[in-house]
Amino acid sequence: MHERDVSMIRTVQRSLLALALLFTGGVSAGEVKVAVAANFTAPLQAIAPAFEKATGHKLVASFGATGQFYAQISNGAPFEVLLAADDTTPARLENEGATVPGSRFTYAIGSLVLWSADAAYLDGTDAALQAGQFRHLAIANPKAAPYGLAAMQVLDKLGLSEAVKGKLVEGQNITQAHQFVSTGNAELGFVALSQVYQDGKVGSGSAWIVPEAMYEPIRQDAVILRQGAGNPAAAALVEYLQGAEAARVIESFGYKLP
Repeated sequence: MHERDVSMIRTVQRSLLALALLFTGGVSAGEVKVAVAANFTAPLQAIAPAFEKATGHKLVASFGATGQFYAQISNGAPFEVLLAADDTTPARLENEGATVPGSRFTYAIGSLVLWSADAAYLDGTDAALQAGQFRHLAIANPKAAPYGLAAMQVLDKLGLSEAVKGKLVEGQNITQAHQFVSTGNAELGFVALSQVYQDGKVGSGSAWIVPEAMYEPIRQDAVILRQGAGNPAAAALVEYLQGAEAARVIESFGYKLP
């Protein structure tokens, strides 16, 4: 599909969502319950006040692993919008009839980084990882968190999977993996760039930003869930996330836009 066709489809989808917002009484303030991938915690916390000011709607967010959210949503959790860490989970929910048709879109493309809280530990390359002179390497659970899966893909590509197997410490999600490193329980770890990056630079510690060619693209999709159908606040959030203000915030945390 040509880029122009994709752009036209997104424009039509936004228009349909705007009409849905109009015909469901979008002028009145509402509330939207959002399941948010852990890697998108800081960006959403930055976006939320501006969204609430612009729309009058309140955003109630829960942060965690995408795989765990899928299980919760399948079991009837009352989420109305999902901001996933991948594109496969929203597509799966869509195929299962658990979403509002036409509401799914890619809101960000994530980047993986090897990070240490020690400012002198990493030199901008994978040298410290290759040397293997560390006790613990933190990653997110690769079965539940796309960034954990990406970390394993990098280790496989470097031929280090077996060498570091006994040193891996797994967090339930990317937030816990980051905590292992920030508290010194692991000397280094694979985390989301958004967790350590803002306004064009890594804010603390030291890092190796992993080349994109070393792991499958982390396309992060959003979708309105079935429970959010007819909720103007859900439609407003999806529309806002595709606008210029949200885009500026998303990019400032090191994400790429589709």
